[in-house]
Amino acid sequence: MAKCSICGKGVTFGIKVSHSHRRSNRMWKPNVKRVKAVVNGSPQYIHACTRCLRSGKVARAV
Repeated sequence: MAKCSICGKGVTFGIKVSHSHRRSNRMWKPNVKRVKAVVNGSPQYIHACTRCLRSGKVARAV
């Protein structure tokens, strides 16, 4: 699974608990997109989470 190149957000592990309280492992995956961004003055494809895209931390290449 990809990791955000900007903030480093990746998968998080935890435990799913059913109504009868049976427990099993699960994981939460971040919403990571492959976008073309300007990195060090040149356009390049990076993996960025949607929170970084929405907040303007990523300069999109046209």
